[in-house]
Amino acid sequence: MNRFVLYSREGCGLCEEMLLELGPWLAARGATVELRDVDADPTTRRRWGLKIPVLLLDGETVAAGRLDWTELDRAWDAPRRMG
Repeated sequence: MNRFVLYSREGCGLCEEMLLELGPWLAARGATVELRDVDADPTTRRRWGLKIPVLLLDGETVAAGRLDWTELDRAWDAPRRMG
């Protein structure tokens, strides 16, 4: 499936930084990320509001606050190893 979602909010410097860092990595793999406003839904605001930016891959947390490149690569490669 390989669907990335990035929870962020307007004016979040760490969110902008994560998106900029993530851009070349995604482009190299032909992947995209869906941006979601963490404050748009009360459930996501309660769950992720203080942890943003939060990057999910297929619903699983890959990063919160800062990118962990090792974890990102592991999460990206995991479905390919199973299939």
